[in-house]
Amino acid sequence: MTVLVMMCLVAWGLAAPAAAAGGRKAPALDKPRQGGTSLVFTGQARPRASVRLQVRARTGWKAVGRDRASRRGTFRITLGTPTRPRHYRVVSEGRTSRARAVEPVPAAAPTAAAKPKPTDACGTVLDRPGGGSYQCSFVDQFDGAALDERFWHVMDGTSTGAACMVDTPQTVAVSGGSLRLTARPAARADQCPLRKDGTRASYVTGSVNTFWKWSQQYGRFEARMKSQAVSFAGPQEAFWLWPDTRYSSDTTWPASGEIDIVENYAAYPHLAIPFLHYTWNDNGGAKHGLNTAWDCLAPRGQWHTYALEWTAERLTISVDGKTCLTNTAGATSFRKRFIMSFSQLLSGSGVNTFLGGALPPTTLEVDYVKVWK
Repeated sequence: MTVLVMMCLVAWGLAAPAAAAGGRKAPALDKPRQGGTSLVFTGQARPRASVRLQVRARTGWKAVGRDRASRRGTFRITLGTPTRPRHYRVVSEGRTSRARAVEPVPAAAPTAAAKPKPTDACGTVLDRPGGGSYQCSFVDQFDGAALDERFWHVMDGTSTGAACMVDTPQTVAVSGGSLRLTARPAARADQCPLRKDGTRASYVTGSVNTFWKWSQQYGRFEARMKSQAVSFAGPQEAFWLWPDTRYSSDTTWPASGEIDIVENYAAYPHLAIPFLHYTWNDNGGAKHGLNTAWDCLAPRGQWHTYALEWTAERLTISVDGKTCLTNTAGATSFRKRFIMSFSQLLSGSGVNTFLGGALPPTTLEVDYVKVWK
């Protein structure tokens, strides 16, 4: 009778729980995966079963993590990587998995700190094309309240275009960390020299240079400048070099040489225009890619950095780090010492001619100038 009842119970499925309990598989623990500072444990257990992760300690197994298996019976538990060899296992519904040994991740060798680049008076030392480093030879940040007369000469009384250059605080000033050169209507106190036709200029401007005070042959010349945005033609700004006659005979221009690192014209408000003068006929005029360029973008009203890298064989002019003009003529006109100049002018010819009338004060600002050799 008893045997018959048991057979019936099994047939009807009423004895299944006891059989399942006795035949339930132990959870499986995969080989842990290490990633950076994390240790990931995955494996299989009965679907929806609670899973505990344990680590072997001196006093026995200690729980260090918990998860519930998914519908498919998978689980995932993440810990930090151990600092010494450890053994791990999982426990689920009273059954344990095989233990897994885990070795600590070797500590990464400390990365050597990047060696800071050396600096000098011009800032971070720059690499020289072809090898070696440039050496700072001249720097003016214009941080004071007046122009440094040890290096700068202010033009006074020279007529150019529609104006004359005068040395007054209204045309040449240092303030707010910048050199400020301004073109404006002439005041009664401004006496421009007589022209050949007996007239005087009605406008005055500012211009400075290192004439007979400083000069250099070859190297890198760099200035950060801003030309004022205007809505009329006439204003013309320049950062340029010309020969120091103390060290070389000055032949007739343009064969004597002139390096216009940049000329800004109000009539071309988005362009910076370099120009190189070095032959008796000025190469027959402007030639894009040889002695000038017409694609150097530098909108007025914004700060831009202009630079010249100059050797006996090559002159390279860049705007905001982008090369605009490279000349490899190797002209003898450029194989001598040159002085530096900054000018705020009013054009008297060509497309940029100032037509006269009211002139709002128009200013060129120079943040700094640096030279390396």
